[in-house]
Amino acid sequence: MTGLVYWLDMAGVIVFALSGVILACRSRMDPFGMLVLAAVTGIGGGTLRDLILGVRPVFWVTDPAYLWVILATVVLSILGFHYIHRLSRVFLPVADAFGLALFTVIGTHKALTLETPGVVAVLMGLLTGVAGGMVRDILARRVPMVLRQEVYATASIAGGVTFVTLEALGSPLGVSIVTSLAITLGLRLAAIHWRLALPVFAWVVVSRPPAPEQAPASGEPPPKPLRPKARVKLIPPERSRRRKGKSS
Repeated sequence: MTGLVYWLDMAGVIVFALSGVILACRSRMDPFGMLVLAAVTGIGGGTLRDLILGVRPVFWVTDPAYLWVILATVVLSILGFHYIHRLSRVFLPVADAFGLALFTVIGTHKALTLETPGVVAVLMGLLTGVAGGMVRDILARRVPMVLRQEVYATASIAGGVTFVTLEALGSPLGVSIVTSLAITLGLRLAAIHWRLALPVFAWVVVSRPPAPEQAPASGEPPPKPLRPKARVKLIPPERSRRRKGKSS
């Protein structure tokens, strides 16, 4: 089963590296820029995970095959640039969803093998899944997917919690992996297809109705006008999108 985990990890590196290449193409970067985005997306999250968990050296230092896989992905993408450039814009979030699911499982599994608490393992799975994509989007001057309203980090957390729970119940490793992959990928793909999003909290100003005009008594100062009242309000995703559309 260790071989299965290794090849799943390698598959996640390939998928995330490909998403970095696609974004680099759309950002009109040169081949070196494509290599940088592919590398930070493919191994960035796992590198931060190993550094936090105290794993020395990090995984791609002991196994340079990860670096060669990223390089091969970039080279093949350059050779097939015409086809990569013509991919629909839906392909990038879908490829990112597969990478998120794979890396969530890998990060959670590695943290559990190091005997960390369950909550730490879930956080390590989340970090492995989202950190590389965050760096990729920042370098490409995009708002990271994890910081948007879409269901992204929530899907990773759900998959990590599922994996930790099944492992605590003594389920076979294959069952834990497949179930966690299905939940993370299913939630993320559903969010892409139906544009599912979480509600947001916003600081809004609520206007008050004007007070009826009354003549002040003799010697009394005029009444002060009511000021608008500010409070935190929960805005549904649909209304939030409408406000963004109006402001733009």
